[in-house]
Amino acid sequence: MKARTVGRHFRESFKSLGRNGWMTFASVSAVTVTLLLVGVFVVLMLNMNKVASDIEKDVEIRVLIELGTEQAQIEALEEKIQMIKGVESVEYSSKEEELRHLVEDMGEDFRLFEQDNPLYDVYIVKAENPRDTKRIAQRIETFKYINDAVYGEAKIEKLFSFLEMSRNVGLVLIIGLLFTAMFLISNTIKITIVARRREIEIMKLVGATNWFVRWPFILEGLWLGILGSIIPIALVTSGYYYAYQFIEPKLRNHFIQILDFTPFIFQVNALIVIMGCLIGAWGSFMSVRKFLKV
Repeated sequence: MKARTVGRHFRESFKSLGRNGWMTFASVSAVTVTLLLVGVFVVLMLNMNKVASDIEKDVEIRVLIELGTEQAQIEALEEKIQMIKGVESVEYSSKEEELRHLVEDMGEDFRLFEQDNPLYDVYIVKAENPRDTKRIAQRIETFKYINDAVYGEAKIEKLFSFLEMSRNVGLVLIIGLLFTAMFLISNTIKITIVARRREIEIMKLVGATNWFVRWPFILEGLWLGILGSIIPIALVTSGYYYAYQFIEPKLRNHFIQILDFTPFIFQVNALIVIMGCLIGAWGSFMSVRKFLKV
């Protein structure tokens, strides 16, 4: 494509934005609202995934070793547990350590058990993939000298189901919003093409190719997408900045964290711009394809 032709396409796309001022405003407004909703959903969904991942990583199996088991047998158990496929780590906690943790969590009254400690020696096992927790726990329970393998089965299964459902719902909502934006831009371009249908017919009669006619409209959709991304970027950036400043200090000493402000917010902003460009250009392309049959 020649430079002069490219320049002509750019000029026509900008002129069209000006000639159809109210429709341009309506399209940019629609894209702005859509991209803002998409940006908010993306921020929420990705942070929810981060929190979910942190929660999943904190899932552990507490393997209670039968009372009276000799030290050599306890050590042999550790080797057998480590050999199970999918086990990431195995940490030993003696019943004295378990009592100390209990006192720290529940209070000094539990020091009464120091003389006759009723607690179990424990192995704390973590899986490489948290979803393998149940399988690993069931395998450990078959070993000799094991009293129980505790991991909160009911709560863990509900947690995984909820997280999976939340991720799927968020993804469906984002895809739905993107298609809505493409539909709005597509309709705007259709109105523009109808208004210039005679001009397009003349261009086709003098030998203009379909792509020669298409490019100004595709570029127009691109500009609509870019213009529509400006306000969402500003609002999402400022909103996440203040949310991060408020939430992050409260979670600092916990095992769950939200995504750091940078580089996360720049990645989201880039995604918003790219989505704006894609839905604008694609919406225009689909409209022009239908109206070029003259």
